[in-house]
Amino acid sequence: MLRTRPWVPYAYLAPAVALIGLVFAYPVARVIDFSTRLIRGDSGPFVGRLNYELVLEDPTFHAALKHSAILLLTVPVLVAIALLVSVLLYDRVRGWRVYRSVFFLPYILAVPVVGIVASYIFTRNGALNDILHQVGLERLAVDWIGSSRYALLTLMIVIVWREVGFGIIVFLARLLTMNEEAIEAARIDGAGWWARLRYIIVPELRGTMEFYAVVAGITMLAWVFAYVFTLTKGGPGTATTVIELYIYNQGLRNSLPGMASAAAVILLAFTTVLITILFWLRARAREEEVA
Repeated sequence: MLRTRPWVPYAYLAPAVALIGLVFAYPVARVIDFSTRLIRGDSGPFVGRLNYELVLEDPTFHAALKHSAILLLTVPVLVAIALLVSVLLYDRVRGWRVYRSVFFLPYILAVPVVGIVASYIFTRNGALNDILHQVGLERLAVDWIGSSRYALLTLMIVIVWREVGFGIIVFLARLLTMNEEAIEAARIDGAGWWARLRYIIVPELRGTMEFYAVVAGITMLAWVFAYVFTLTKGGPGTATTVIELYIYNQGLRNSLPGMASAAAVILLAFTTVLITILFWLRARAREEEVA
């Protein structure tokens, strides 16, 4: 058995830890420091929690927080659609390889491109309303991104359309590595499609589904800026303003980097808590399975 000194493994890890600290830890520390200062240039006087108080008292931030929370409702939708489509593809329907590529294609498109194209489709005089008029469904034609009633829903539809492809491919890859004997035995015993999905496939995909839910949750909280900026720019009014856009507006448009940093720290804390809860639930579920 090879023996080595206790500090040797840490020496090998040191360069990677230093790189991670440089790339991630230092910027986070600087943002936290900025959030407690009245920034003028690259620094400023210490103001304590003033920036946090200003952010938490801002109605625009309340609206942004609400909209970011609503976007989390797309996570179960993404998981459900990805699960159903991947299982249908796993059943090798005719042309399933073509369908697989078609479903994944939106995900490889750049988000700004998707947002710009969608902005033309969903305007009052856009392609979608033209189609609705031509098929006699003009009553359904509304100003999808110009109305505060529909703008956030339209944004969610566009996000789901692009992001679901990743989930489909991840689930399908896991299904293709699964032992098919249990499914074949259930099929021979007369189990229907829904029964096989519920009692065999979903338990096998549980870990993958939880992984995708975490990734989708992080995306909804901290990776939708490009969608919002190119599709609605947060409007009409503040109907689609999310925390990311709020940080951008405060930091660059309003020249308030202290408030922007405070909002960024709040977003980081909220995301960290959510991820911690999800991993805790996963660990608890594993313990119950073992027991």
